[in-house]
Amino acid sequence: MEAVQFDSTNKELFLIKAPLPAEPNKNEVVIRVAYSGICGTDLHIAEGAFPCREMPVILGHEFSGVVTSVGRDVKHLKQGDNVVVDPNSGCLTCDACHNGNYHYCNGGGVDKITGIYQDGGWAEFCVVPADQVHILPNNISLEQAGLTEPLSCIAHGWDRITPIAVGSRILILGAGIIGNLWASILHLQGHRRVTVSEPQEARRKLFEKLETGFDIITPNELKTCRAKDPGWGVDLVIDCSGNAAAMEEALTLLNPGGTLCIFGVSSPKAKMSVSPYLLYKNELKIVAVKVNPFSFPKALGWIDVMGSRYLDYEKLGIKTYSLSQYKEALQDLKAGTIAKAMFKLEK
Repeated sequence: MEAVQFDSTNKELFLIKAPLPAEPNKNEVVIRVAYSGICGTDLHIAEGAFPCREMPVILGHEFSGVVTSVGRDVKHLKQGDNVVVDPNSGCLTCDACHNGNYHYCNGGGVDKITGIYQDGGWAEFCVVPADQVHILPNNISLEQAGLTEPLSCIAHGWDRITPIAVGSRILILGAGIIGNLWASILHLQGHRRVTVSEPQEARRKLFEKLETGFDIITPNELKTCRAKDPGWGVDLVIDCSGNAAAMEEALTLLNPGGTLCIFGVSSPKAKMSVSPYLLYKNELKIVAVKVNPFSFPKALGWIDVMGSRYLDYEKLGIKTYSLSQYKEALQDLKAGTIAKAMFKLEK
């Protein structure tokens, strides 16, 4: 089978011919991958800025597909089921897991994530633990389900920052796929006073296809908002860029009582300066969001109600590629001509 593998020693991606998966272990399933996304974290990994397995690993932690075989102890799945995979797991025995926080688990969580530490979905087939697999409702397509993992992370973020008062002024930093999905969710939930800041012109043009009516501006234009009106501010900032400098500046734009949501994944080496006095004076909150503990069902619920109005690949700026086009996909992402690249393996 074809697969795209990352060698962390040389920081290189390769298209390889890998053997087809053997029969799954008793608690595993084999999935024929249909759609598999390239995430910003994957870009960080390819650049050597984010940790992954030391030995070569097939990346891809956002994917949907069809079950082709199941282990003997797997009862909730069968051959032919359309499914989506939660790449995260926990030991389910530690205090963190027992408290519903498996993303804090030292025996699982991010350190065992499928597509980063275990072979993932940038391949024609993938073997995964059955307890990480969710069956798709009949009305959700494999194409739409390719966005379940990022939406599940947003669902976790939503739980951490809500309630958001009606009429709140909201700022989104970054109009990549995560910023676009956050904007879609906010629009779905009835919020209209939303501004999006994005430095790349191509992505600003892509964002307009969402037809939310939200303002889309450059970071320089964002700076002038406060310069023109010292009273200008926002109640909530959702960072989808992972840019520490942008987050640092965003703190100064928050109204008293405001919240900065750190959603974008930064490099482990990134630093930002925070004024404790500013936090005290304005009673500001900083809320970080890490992956998606038990939030896949919420994401699938969103996909059900969002439908083609919000989850149209063209409107979201998503372009599909074959595995052999991985270099082109990465180049397009870095150039900002697309919001997201998605490998399409569905025949």
